[in-house]
Amino acid sequence: MANRLEIAQLGADVIRKNSIEVEDIDSSVTQNFIDDLMYTCKIEKGMGIAAPQVYHSKSIFIMSSEPNERYPNAPKIEPVAIINPKIIFYSKEKERDWEGCLSLPGIRALVPRNKKIEVVYFNRNLEQINRVFDGFLARVFQHEFDHLNGTVFIDRVDSTQDIVMEAEYRKIIKNIN
Repeated sequence: MANRLEIAQLGADVIRKNSIEVEDIDSSVTQNFIDDLMYTCKIEKGMGIAAPQVYHSKSIFIMSSEPNERYPNAPKIEPVAIINPKIIFYSKEKERDWEGCLSLPGIRALVPRNKKIEVVYFNRNLEQINRVFDGFLARVFQHEFDHLNGTVFIDRVDSTQDIVMEAEYRKIIKNIN
């Protein structure tokens, strides 16, 4: 049975630290941690969650996406563990879109991200995966990848004017959709 993990909030030291590579992917400790991370992501209704967000400086994050009231146009993908990721290509083209974070509840911001990326990572079965992401999934990957390097989404905004509170964000997306 998976456990819900406590989410670190901005200000906790772990949020600003670089994570370390995972060497024991197939250990029961790491596999159980992945289960707990996936469960926490689901319970918290996140599009992803990174190990540093639950007080573990490990190079692991979960990507999970499905449409919801915050991201009505999000694609549906089953949760996947991304372990020891690297981004090997960034498109020059960027786009600004809304982001939020489980470690910064109540805050949303317009964040510029590379529209397309190519990545390499290991899954929980020790398989090396090469993949290209674009649009929303590229955004989710970059957001979670940033957590592994001590960066949060508000660090990437063009202007503090692009940061809003959740209640205002809901009004904005209501008018967009």
